[in-house]
Amino acid sequence: MGIGSFIKKQFIDVIQWNESGDGVLAWRYPMQDQEIQNGGMLVVRESQMAVFVNEGQIADVFGPGTHKLSTQTLPLLTNLMNWDKLFDSPFKSDVYFFSTRVQTGRKWGTPQPITIRDKDFDMVRVRAFGMYSYRVADPRLFFKEISGTRELYTRDEVEEQLRGILMASMAGSLGSAQVPFLDMAANQQLMAQQVKGDLTTAFGRYGIGLDEFNVASVSLPEELQSALDERISAGMKGGMSADKMSGYTRYQTANAIPLAAQNEGGIAGIGMGLGAGVTLGQVMGQALSDSLTPAASAASAAADDGIEARLEKLKGLLDKGLISAADYDSGKAELLKKLIG
Repeated sequence: MGIGSFIKKQFIDVIQWNESGDGVLAWRYPMQDQEIQNGGMLVVRESQMAVFVNEGQIADVFGPGTHKLSTQTLPLLTNLMNWDKLFDSPFKSDVYFFSTRVQTGRKWGTPQPITIRDKDFDMVRVRAFGMYSYRVADPRLFFKEISGTRELYTRDEVEEQLRGILMASMAGSLGSAQVPFLDMAANQQLMAQQVKGDLTTAFGRYGIGLDEFNVASVSLPEELQSALDERISAGMKGGMSADKMSGYTRYQTANAIPLAAQNEGGIAGIGMGLGAGVTLGQVMGQALSDSLTPAASAASAAADDGIEARLEKLKGLLDKGLISAADYDSGKAELLKKLIG
């Protein structure tokens, strides 16, 4: 090597990363034609880790602190480079820094509904939204599985991959949990706990630690939510029937009557034909019959008792000769008409 080339060559004495706080998770130190000076210093700050990579193969990993670079502190790289116990010349190696700070307040959501089996509704499609926090926990795995040899790797890029992992894990954990949708909606913490366990394992395969995971809302697609609202409303109407399904059927029938009346031909015009119209009438009649209150039944019974008393009184007047047989027959006919209808 000529003296001119030697003078132009630059040696690195201190290797460090001053994070800019712009969501960068992995950053490669810019080596260019520079070489690392024997005995140089590696500065790794809190919430950072540094990895030495030789020809694409991970060697030594450093945690926070100031490290003097030597064969003692670089044992794996020393082996890969076939150095003796001591090396006294500059060397080249790629150095990657990783931010291990917790990435807080990251939003997640289901772009498409997740279909799960449900005890109450058989099959439902669920939407969910919430927040989660994560960090780079294992730089070796993170480098091998996700970031690779890129110059830098950002939070937005990793979250594109995490989104797919999150959706797959959520579908699996909710599908196997067998927790009814109504229970999930009422206890979002229960749902979060179920998903977090499986998600922690899934993230761990990529060197990512899941710090927090919560569910802010659980909902159904609009058409299923409308059906659920209808079912809940049927139950809230109260006293339609002791049998819930019968009550729900009558509730739907009652809701259909005003809509049918607006069609041409009235109830028969809703497309069911005369026979279906008669069936609908029977359902309506039964519903109205079942809906009679105890008070109404008592009033009807009292009226019947009053008519019978008047018939007995009328017969007593005839026996005493106070009215004629014609008067008795006329009054009796009128009272019986009221009784029998």
